Amino acid sequence: MNASPQHPDRTDDELAALDVPVLLRYGLTAEAGPRRTALFGDGAAAAAVTLDRLHTQPRSVAFLAEVVRAGGVAYAAELPEPLPRPEAARVVRDWLEAATQLAGGAPADEAMARWLGAVATIIELKHLTRARAEQN
Repeated sequence: MNASPQHPDRTDDELAALDVPVLLRYGLTAEAGPRRTALFGDGAAAAAVTLDRLHTQPRSVAFLAEVVRAGGVAYAAELPEPLPRPEAARVVRDWLEAATQLAGGAPADEAMARWLGAVATIIELKHLTRARAEQN
């Protein structure tokens, strides 16, 4: 079956069950290929579903992406509240800590920032889709 917006390969529940820290560990330092594709594909979608269910605003995740870009993953992992909501902050802290275990340096920091940006975009699209559905 080919993936399309009308017929996704995975449901939100299946995506939410994915192990995002493992995807980060294998995908952040990988060159272009299946591990990086899995991280930026299903991994970003899984993270977006998880954070959306915790009522996270996309701008919070986008801001965190900029913090990671400016200060690095290790710096962001030390923030007392990487996201405003405590439940979301705990989840994201786990992801950041998984990323700090890598010896990827600045390239891994930039990949993490881009990945968080992708997560924020997916959350925003979910919000827009819901708003349009409520209007109809």
